[in-house]
Amino acid sequence: VKIFIDAGHGGSDPGAVSNGVQEKVMTLDISKRVERYLNQYRGVTTKMSRTNDKTLTLAQRTNAANNWKADFFFSVHINSGGGNGVESFIYNNKPTQDEINKQKIIHDHITSKVNDRDRGKKRANFHVLRESNMTAMLFEYLFVDTYSDRIKLTNASYRDKLAKATAEG
Repeated sequence: VKIFIDAGHGGSDPGAVSNGVQEKVMTLDISKRVERYLNQYRGVTTKMSRTNDKTLTLAQRTNAANNWKADFFFSVHINSGGGNGVESFIYNNKPTQDEINKQKIIHDHITSKVNDRDRGKKRANFHVLRESNMTAMLFEYLFVDTYSDRIKLTNASYRDKLAKATAEG
């Protein structure tokens, strides 16, 4: 199984920022941890959209996954906007049964391992979900602009817990 891990944002695009905490830094850290856990499984090959702080367009991300012929595209993000908790997204235009199944399994596993508000399994017309040729999912880990969530995000062991739960899912 070939899993493409997309660390959201990067380089000149910091993503959501609050109190000095940048989404691009958190997504890269969580993505590297997910990759490390996934690589412990036999038969799993991973590839990262980025392994350092560089700028990538959305097209560069999906093209890399498509060209590699990944089986699954997983995009890591941190939310903002004053809420709290976690949520996941799959493409809103006729999602495949495989996307629905993977979202349910991964989302439910993560939420069963952490004590964060479950904001639900959602559908959206995001580029990385729409333009990837494989099953794709985007996960929003907590809210950088909510104090209680930000405290968790800045804790390396909590990010590791999120990553481990993601890989297990």
